[in-house]
Amino acid sequence: MSQNVLRLDNITMQFGGVVAVDNLSLEVNEGEIVALIGPNGAGKTTAFNTITGVYEPTNGQVSFMGEPIVRNHPQGKMKQNYKGKEAGKFVQLPVLDPTPDRITKLGMARTFQNIRLWKSQTVFDNVLIAKHMLRTSNVFSATFRLNRKEEAQHRAEVMELLRIVGLEDVKDELATSLPYGKQRRLEIARALATHPKLLMLDEPAAGMNPQETNELTEFIGRIRDEFHMTILLIEHHMDLVMDISDRIYVIDFGELIATGTPEEIQNNQRVIDAYLGVEEDA
Repeated sequence: MSQNVLRLDNITMQFGGVVAVDNLSLEVNEGEIVALIGPNGAGKTTAFNTITGVYEPTNGQVSFMGEPIVRNHPQGKMKQNYKGKEAGKFVQLPVLDPTPDRITKLGMARTFQNIRLWKSQTVFDNVLIAKHMLRTSNVFSATFRLNRKEEAQHRAEVMELLRIVGLEDVKDELATSLPYGKQRRLEIARALATHPKLLMLDEPAAGMNPQETNELTEFIGRIRDEFHMTILLIEHHMDLVMDISDRIYVIDFGELIATGTPEEIQNNQRVIDAYLGVEEDA
């Protein structure tokens, strides 16, 4: 039986009176590619942000590799203003609110809707910088170059990673000089450099043309196979989602409305009405 990598229990994210994510529960198992889809504004990126420590959820728990890493319950004024469900479920448990860097060290890596590369750095350096999460050196060892072996190992690993993702030939170019599709690939390579157990992709095909999207679909599948990676992705490109996902969760107005295989989701009338579109009579 596959190990459970990520589990969300009753996650709610409320901003004032607006419930962006409403009592969301989902699971991602080892080796799976799982998609989280829904209309614009459905709460998908907000869910990603609560998983990775950008936001502290109003309520609920996130578990990673079987251990709770994020947990909260309505507190203060939110006790009266809370509009989500399961308000009292986690009240007796301690709050857990690690920062994004601590969550990354646990083994999660993510990309963003808008590409966030270091514009003034080369392709090679963009990936190398990500390796700082794994370093064991300190100020003393770095000053006296006692970390030479570790640095050489990281550089070798970056070159091998660039080779695997097909960016070895542009390693010395500025990241922003690359075509859009290769910039997306570089952002994923930078995430992989942290040796994650879970890779989270936020709309990786955004802004891509059909050829780039097809190449990305193949690339994500190759990442899963070659790196034995577990992947959770947000995506609006339905061909990509249906081609590559093992399971799909669908949310609308922050609430889970369906879950299942690609075939089950394609035939789910509630999903068709809410997201995939309703065919009008001629």
